[in-house]
Amino acid sequence: MAEVSKKLFNVTKLEFRNLVRTFDTDLTFSSMIMADSFCHSEKARLNEFTTNKDDTPMIVQFAANNTIDFLSAAEMVYPYSDGVDLNCGCPQRWAMQDGYGSALLKTPELIADMLATVRRNLPCSFSVSVKVRLLQKSLAATVDMCRQLEACGITFLTVHGRTAADKTNVPVNKDALKEIKASLSIPMVANGDIFSLQDADEMHRITGCDGVMSARGILSNPGLYAGHRQTPRECIQRWLDITAQADTDITYQAMHHHLSFMAESMLSKTQRVTFNGLSKDKRLVVDFLREHFQLEPRPCDHPPKLACTFDDTAFRKRAQADGRSAVGDGKGENGYVSENTDGAFFKSMVDDLAKEDGEDGGVDDVGVMGGLFGDEEI
Repeated sequence: MAEVSKKLFNVTKLEFRNLVRTFDTDLTFSSMIMADSFCHSEKARLNEFTTNKDDTPMIVQFAANNTIDFLSAAEMVYPYSDGVDLNCGCPQRWAMQDGYGSALLKTPELIADMLATVRRNLPCSFSVSVKVRLLQKSLAATVDMCRQLEACGITFLTVHGRTAADKTNVPVNKDALKEIKASLSIPMVANGDIFSLQDADEMHRITGCDGVMSARGILSNPGLYAGHRQTPRECIQRWLDITAQADTDITYQAMHHHLSFMAESMLSKTQRVTFNGLSKDKRLVVDFLREHFQLEPRPCDHPPKLACTFDDTAFRKRAQADGRSAVGDGKGENGYVSENTDGAFFKSMVDDLAKEDGEDGGVDDVGVMGGLFGDEEI
């Protein structure tokens, strides 16, 4: 797809980013990470962010609703990534009720402050971007907002071609995306309804966008950008290899969930029922693939994950200056120890998962909540 200079995809964990890179994906995003918990909690940082030396270019996507959290989180991932992205597009209820995602579109001045602050404090070689949706008010208001965000010095802008209130069965407004693109000097990435290489080509042709982002489409077919109409058999094989090498670094839920999307078109209804009903044991997944696809794990040459270290000193100083009583010196003063605390939002998600499962949710289960499996293309 030579006429589209960048192909982007939001993925969850390092292992899936490794997979889609082998099928012509040019740039990947992390799943949406809560900046609040990332700043407060070493547990959250180690659970939500993993990378390796080949994981580039990669942008870390944060949900944030204040400048301190966004700047501090950006500084912490700066040594290990190519940029940060502020998610102002997620329409899910849990995010919006806490002032994240699309809720921020009501306060564009706050978005601008967060972006401009990060841009001032990090080198120009480090990408700072934002994802937005169309505003319900009017296209003119959306264009005006995008111009204001461009003036913050951001590297590029992603626009989802629906409003936050639109369901996924509402067609993406390509004419609106075309007008927004024409109003900007920075690159614009178009998002929404990209399920094939042909969809990507058409989006570029109509809107003139500089890149095309897919989430739901590439989740079902990681070979989308390489021109495959459905998940190729080799993709299943590579996922089996990658997850076998990752071992305990990837949960059963993540391994199985991705396969349930990838292999759906290859399985009969009876086979899908059997696969979706497997108990939580990776060995049973391998046995299923052996029986139905004659696949076995092969040696994998993906580099091991890096041992990342995150310095939260600057965050603690900013938070103290801002009067946050829950933050101390990292040694237990005022009740805060980054190694032991989960962070307010992170802990709430663990508790909610535990209630849903009837058991201890565990921090690993929170890794799939970043929006990839939701209704929108993040």
